[in-house]
Amino acid sequence: MTEEMIRENLSKDKEAITNLGELNDLKVKYLGKKGLITEFNQEIKNIPNEEKKAFGMKVNALKEEFNSFYEEKKAYFEEQMLNEKLAKEAIDITLPATKVVSGAPNILEKLIEEVEEVFMSMGYDVVDGPEIEEDKYNFEMLNIPKGHPARDAQDTFYIEGEEVLLRSQTSPVQVRTMLKGNGEIPIRMICPGKTYRRDDDDATHSHQFMQIEGLLVDKDISLSDLKGTIDIIAKKLFGNEVESRFRPSYYQFTEPSVEVDISCFNCKGKGCHICKKTGWITIAGAGMVHPNVLRMGGYDPNVWSGFAFGFGAERMAMLKYDINDCRVFYNTDLRESKTFDRKETE
Repeated sequence: MTEEMIRENLSKDKEAITNLGELNDLKVKYLGKKGLITEFNQEIKNIPNEEKKAFGMKVNALKEEFNSFYEEKKAYFEEQMLNEKLAKEAIDITLPATKVVSGAPNILEKLIEEVEEVFMSMGYDVVDGPEIEEDKYNFEMLNIPKGHPARDAQDTFYIEGEEVLLRSQTSPVQVRTMLKGNGEIPIRMICPGKTYRRDDDDATHSHQFMQIEGLLVDKDISLSDLKGTIDIIAKKLFGNEVESRFRPSYYQFTEPSVEVDISCFNCKGKGCHICKKTGWITIAGAGMVHPNVLRMGGYDPNVWSGFAFGFGAERMAMLKYDINDCRVFYNTDLRESKTFDRKETE
């Protein structure tokens, strides 16, 4: 096919193109492996050498003409397609927006912050410590010798033999704080944090839970000082009408030891589902620091005395906000967490 014939065919084909698909087909027809311009270019091998330059210029002119037409039409069709798509996908800004559901601060974090604020106002320090702990801090220096039931492997996550473990309580932080005091300075501290024990997760148990423990060591400290401290935190968390009481108990690291009860903030002592019809709710364990614990922490029990207490953040939150399943603190169900919004719980 001659140059003139190709130009004549191309002129007719240009007028017939109506969309991008047809345009691409036209490119194949003229510039494809068996395209008209491609086959015309292959004739150069039959052209005398002195005419090859002129012949090549004709081929290039055909290619430039076609490519110029192709790029112009392609841009036109793409713009046309875009406009059609935009017209179909137009957004009606007068329609109501879709509500974006957001989470809320974790209720345990909120409760711990509330407790921290109360104790800091009384001069306490908030202290942190390692969650991977040594046996001597987690048990031995708390007057829990080897062979004690609390050291049973069914209760504790041991990592390296019986020397390294995931702390089963935050009490090791109290021990480390006493050691830093060198038996010479008073201590006022609380240590909120994660603790770990071998347990089956259910509505009231978890293998990982939050404890808030406190320690005060000074001279001439008595059980009445502990009672006054407990009264303050109980009233702050559950209301000014709440009363507290102590019941005798036993812990390896305190002597004497007590269970801490508060009057039911829900029924005012009349009996309800929260207090199990007793009018009282157990919230913590406490007591005067055992002389052995003071001595191992570097404090002379003949000079220094102190008290310690501890309660579970989950239990306190479950009581305060009438939650019957502790697993809601850890899951991602926004239907549950939305009730923990600060504005709704403050």
